[in-house]
Amino acid sequence: MDGRQRLDATLNHRQPDRVCVDFGATFVTGVHVAVVDKLRKAVLGDPEYRVRVIEPYQMLGEIDDELRDALGIDVVGHLTRKSIFGTDESDWKPFTMFDGCKVLVPHNFNTTVEPGSGDLLIYPEGDRSCAPSGRMPKGGYFFDSIIRQHPIDEATLDPNDNLEEFKRFDQQDVAFYQQVKHWFDQRSQAGSIVIVPGSAMGDIALVPAPFLKDPKGIRDIAEWYMSTAMRTDYVHAIFEKQCEIALENIRQMIDILGDSVQSAVITGTDFGMQTGAMISNASYRDLFQPYHKKINDLIHRESNWKTFIHSCGSVWTLIPDFIEAGFDILNPVQCSAAEMDPRRLKATFGNDIVFWGGGVDTQKTLAFGTPDEVYNEVRERIEIFNDGGGFVFNAIHNVQGNVSIENVRAMFNAIHDS
Repeated sequence: MDGRQRLDATLNHRQPDRVCVDFGATFVTGVHVAVVDKLRKAVLGDPEYRVRVIEPYQMLGEIDDELRDALGIDVVGHLTRKSIFGTDESDWKPFTMFDGCKVLVPHNFNTTVEPGSGDLLIYPEGDRSCAPSGRMPKGGYFFDSIIRQHPIDEATLDPNDNLEEFKRFDQQDVAFYQQVKHWFDQRSQAGSIVIVPGSAMGDIALVPAPFLKDPKGIRDIAEWYMSTAMRTDYVHAIFEKQCEIALENIRQMIDILGDSVQSAVITGTDFGMQTGAMISNASYRDLFQPYHKKINDLIHRESNWKTFIHSCGSVWTLIPDFIEAGFDILNPVQCSAAEMDPRRLKATFGNDIVFWGGGVDTQKTLAFGTPDEVYNEVRERIEIFNDGGGFVFNAIHNVQGNVSIENVRAMFNAIHDS
């Protein structure tokens, strides 16, 4: 099988010839640029090569075609036209990380160093004339959003303020996705996944709007979470309009991309903590499921795409509701969280949902274990999840910047030996 055939079998719960592998295709299945840099040098040499940062919020590195082929990665993916900081990839410039790693960043990735702390500050759309929207602590590997919440006046609170970022496609967007189709078609032997913009309801990474120069509405994370209980009418008003716009844009994406794409990331909203779900089933069914179902129904009715939900944490109790909402794929499959035992997950839900992730624990084993511990855990997870298909190998969320090259190579050795 080639990568496309392997992903097709996997998504349709048929046993592939070997486990299907994704690294770098999405913003939740990526690899930190510092690790991509080490991996590329170890596998391909070329010490002068600079890896591109394709997702600057988490500082994820590009897995280019040459490295993908060398590692046996099956899936390619394309991110949205602009990043979470409003940067675009129309041009690139050099940048050096705190650890000395030399990379390439988007041309409008503009930063300053904060006096005193030494932290790195980044600006929306690269505009240093407005307040910074992200902070990388000195010595750190990725950015955190800076909350820029205006005082809230309940009497004038307007859902339209939280809808500023959701827009119907214009000609630039249409041209972008025409280019994306060409990009996928050039890699037609690989499995494929695309990010659907604007379809993630209440994604807490997006609520602070680090891509907007002066975000209005509810932009403080704590205030947003409280609003899902205190201001449900307000939240529904946002979700209803957001969903309406998303549906229109998705129809255009399907018309343009067609069968060049096999799967689509719909939402990265987290619903789980380490110890259990962070939302009740009743609240999920009221606040999120109706919109998820509308999006999934449209995609399944008008395309062959499979739909992908990302939620960290313990979501065992919510998985039946995800399935009922029409999701085909669950990521990142955080097996270290409560009730998320891999054998139990596979036995209970393996016929109804594809597990995309769960291949190795990024919080403990991959980051702090020995190469032998990494190797053994990866082999065990593949044995469990890949039985009968329905499993795309990926780590549990993105591979972080402090992971040793020895542990990363042990992970790939285990994949290739399975």
